[in-house]
Amino acid sequence: MKYMRFQIVLKLSTLFRFAFAMSLAIGLPGAQQPSAHSPRVNPKDGLKYVWIQPGNFMMGCSPGDNDCFEPERPSHPVRITRGFWMGQTEVTVTAYKHYADSARVPMPPAPEFNVAWNNPDMPIANVAWDDAQAYCRWAGGRLPTEAEWEFAARGGNAEARFGAVDNIAWYSGNSAMATHAVGSKAANGFGLLDVLGNVWEWVNDWWDEAYYQRSPTDDPFGPEFGTLHVLRGGSWGGLARFARVSTRIRGYPGSTKGFNGFRCAGAVFKP
Repeated sequence: MKYMRFQIVLKLSTLFRFAFAMSLAIGLPGAQQPSAHSPRVNPKDGLKYVWIQPGNFMMGCSPGDNDCFEPERPSHPVRITRGFWMGQTEVTVTAYKHYADSARVPMPPAPEFNVAWNNPDMPIANVAWDDAQAYCRWAGGRLPTEAEWEFAARGGNAEARFGAVDNIAWYSGNSAMATHAVGSKAANGFGLLDVLGNVWEWVNDWWDEAYYQRSPTDDPFGPEFGTLHVLRGGSWGGLARFARVSTRIRGYPGSTKGFNGFRCAGAVFKP
């Protein structure tokens, strides 16, 4: 019986990974690809999305970065073979309220720093991984893979940050221990905002501390199995050390914390 259950789980995992791989390709623009700097409003959630073109980069601990943790090593080459849309900002309270009304699901509990969700331009927080993924499906996309997230977050920059930390991120040293309206810090080279700081961002991948030791080069999806998911980018409550493009932490899928938010990616716009 144990062997049969394992085979069923293995088959389901394989089917899920195949479906996810197909979702990377279906609906993406073909020869007429938009510029990486052309934000486009998604009528579903009202947020702007940026087209990220395919490319190569070194994933993991950046050269000369002495703040790296072990799960960020080793640095390794990754090739993103398909372009994708990426939310220009983290999902806002306004956008999530629209989703909650449309899908008839409850809002997450409001944190103390945004009582009753009074500031609609702050990023949504206290969101579990499952709810983030459900929102992205409703919006026409999905959560980005960890490799897609880091490729987009770097914005073509190989360093640990694409600018001075106070210019690009809300973290414990400048946040007054609260989130801030999205888009109030400088953008990276792809035009993305708040990829560092404000809230940690859920990504699709399961967590494995040693995954980088065996990660494939082309479009890595992350481990096949797991109990925890990856979050990236640092938050309003974290030290500057965490506001780096290679930082990765873990969280339970059902975890809801005031530090945790997300942005969507994928085939948001059909050709």
